[in-house]
Amino acid sequence: MTEATKDQEHFDIVIMSMPSIPDRTNYIIGSSDENPVLPMIKYGQQLRELGVDYISIPCITAHYFYNDLTNQIGVPIINIVRETARYLKENGVKCAGIMATEGTIFGGLFQEELSQNGIKAVIPSKIRQGYVNDLIYKSIKANRPPDMLQFESVSTELREQGAEVIILGCTELSLIKRSHTIGAGYLDAMEVLAMRSIQLCEATIKNDYLSLITK
Repeated sequence: MTEATKDQEHFDIVIMSMPSIPDRTNYIIGSSDENPVLPMIKYGQQLRELGVDYISIPCITAHYFYNDLTNQIGVPIINIVRETARYLKENGVKCAGIMATEGTIFGGLFQEELSQNGIKAVIPSKIRQGYVNDLIYKSIKANRPPDMLQFESVSTELREQGAEVIILGCTELSLIKRSHTIGAGYLDAMEVLAMRSIQLCEATIKNDYLSLITK
């Protein structure tokens, strides 16, 4: 998304990819005792030692621990949930649907930030949340094609509740958007995170990404 014509016009990035970190949702909902916070703090501190100015965490569910991570790591962490809510407010959205992990929904992460920005939040029913869980865990994480009928069913339910825009609030859902035609009225939180990262690192965003809500 960076406006660049050669390597040197991009900003430097250090990537710490650690899939061994315990599942955040399982810990949040109480189905696992494996605490993911401690390794996240450890790896965040390693990034600090490498001299990064900002940290972007693509895992939205991890933002349940945002305050602990910020306090222990000591480097500004870009809050993807907060930035997504602000983006929707700036674009005049009054009601947003949320597609995310059960941990993100249970923790009320988007609901709280949307409320603070004057935006009504709608979430899937228990059955449709099960569809979202399947799309994330049984399809994308398992390297299997997603059931787009499930995706469309969740979308329809959220639209019927008044959602003007549906937040794709999980890394795996971003991959569905990348590989499938999903239509208008979706906002990929990963793109919001990328946009804000570029802005904070004082680079320029390509014109193609000035509007992130699908049309």
